[in-house]
Amino acid sequence: MRVEIWSDIACPWCYVGKARFEKALGAFPHRDEVEVVHRSFELDPHRAKGDVQPVLTMLSKKYGMSEAQAQAGENNLGAQAAAEGLDYRTTGRDHGNTFDMHRLLHLAKERGRQDELIQILYRANFAEERSVFSEGDERLVELAVEAGLDAEEAREVLADPTAYADAVRADEREAAELGANGVPFFVLDRTYGVSGAQPAEVFTQALTQAWGERSPLRLVDDGGAEACGPDGCAVPQN
Repeated sequence: MRVEIWSDIACPWCYVGKARFEKALGAFPHRDEVEVVHRSFELDPHRAKGDVQPVLTMLSKKYGMSEAQAQAGENNLGAQAAAEGLDYRTTGRDHGNTFDMHRLLHLAKERGRQDELIQILYRANFAEERSVFSEGDERLVELAVEAGLDAEEAREVLADPTAYADAVRADEREAAELGANGVPFFVLDRTYGVSGAQPAEVFTQALTQAWGERSPLRLVDDGGAEACGPDGCAVPQN
């Protein structure tokens, strides 16, 4: 079974939702037969690469709230994250464009290191003092290397704005086609969708239901046509 997760590194509920999903997946009897693929979704796709601002300022402007209200929201998110065993800095974080991170995640997918990189990027953005937005490409290269990617290959991707750009945009178009207008958005075997950072129990129910309703293979015709098997190939007799 395949689970696709549309998310953004700048999304705190994606950070929390991933932990809740993984808690459910860890207890799922068929977890070794579940493939997890991370898909791209930018919450702020029109923000320029160099446009970085404090999270509280961004929230105040975007939602028309006071900074005190924005801080209260961050404190609530910090408590939610802590309940899942996650570190979360409720003050001092910044916000910026995540397009380059998504491009690196597509490189990581090709190298079999996608889950490692997305978790490292989440940790760096939500739990560490150093910024993933304002320190330039070398900060992202450093994190890519920590995830097991080659430093020069990561630098080449970041230096070429077209590298994996089409893959990111394709993910985003697909999200729109599936009806996802927010993240995290989980799609199980292209049959069930789960929106938001749901409790682990909801993910357990979704995994169980999707697994139980997988369609068995149906043979169109088993009319005895020649085939090869463990014992060899049938030789037609004249």
